Amino acid sequence: MSTGVAVAPEVAAALARGGAVVALESTIISHGMPYPKNLQTAMEVEAIVRENGAVPATIAILDGVPHVGLSSEQLRRLAISGRQFQKTARRDIAHVVASGGNGATTVSATMFFAHKVGIPIFVTGGIGGVHRQGEQSVHYYAAMDISSDLTELGNTPVAVISAGVKSILDIPRTLEYLETQGVTVAAYKTNEFPAFFTENSGSQVPCRVDSPEECAKIIHANKNLHLGSGILIAVPIPKQHAASGNVIESAIQKALKEADDKRIIGNAITPFMLERVKELTGGSSLEANIALVKNNAVLGAKIAVALSNLEQRKTNRLGRSAL
Repeated sequence: MSTGVAVAPEVAAALARGGAVVALESTIISHGMPYPKNLQTAMEVEAIVRENGAVPATIAILDGVPHVGLSSEQLRRLAISGRQFQKTARRDIAHVVASGGNGATTVSATMFFAHKVGIPIFVTGGIGGVHRQGEQSVHYYAAMDISSDLTELGNTPVAVISAGVKSILDIPRTLEYLETQGVTVAAYKTNEFPAFFTENSGSQVPCRVDSPEECAKIIHANKNLHLGSGILIAVPIPKQHAASGNVIESAIQKALKEADDKRIIGNAITPFMLERVKELTGGSSLEANIALVKNNAVLGAKIAVALSNLEQRKTNRLGRSAL
């Protein structure tokens, strides 16, 4: 039966043999940075996934057709078109497909398509969350703005490898909401949840993992038990790329006030905040963003390989025991 999704031949072949595949979002390409920096970064991230033994599968909607795995020409089209592609979360998928439009997938939409075709691991920069200020905002419409990334994590069994929650958000409340959604939250080689641009947030995690193999075991257990919820594996930004926390925090506070004054809401907030913080920090936040995505891609690929190996071993043991 057709899934309505175009899966690249390389991705389909890897999935058929139980190989390691890593899903990648496309909003970071279209809305996260300018051309040609976005194309260069996208190509480098895909190369990193390959170098570490997995197949990259960048996801986007092209002319109304969801694609899992893009060709170099499709990737270039996405990068050049930039914001002409609609930022597409789960709620937008049906409209973009029905209208024959072009959509750059956010975390929630990327998770949806990854799970639909059987990809268990997804690498991104940072996920959305509960916005700061919330009920303290002077504008009623800003109260408790919660990203669909969080509900998707609660409903879709895909492991998301990220640098935690974007530091422009309310991290403690985001973690509380993830707990409510039944999402396993783990931090890589640390007991503290990372804050995207910086290593520390002041919030502890319930689960620490110290190797790709440990991550793979958790993902396998989640799948085997049919828990139905996702997993968030938070990876601190590399020390050499961590921007000054105080400088970025100051920029975030200034940008938050500007966004509130301008009544910027919904999915327009994150692009505005990231661009404004980049301006206020002289571009250092963009370089940090790129560094952490690449770092996440390394780990995500290694986890995908470890998961593939684990599942192959279990399949082989079952085969032998049946003889």
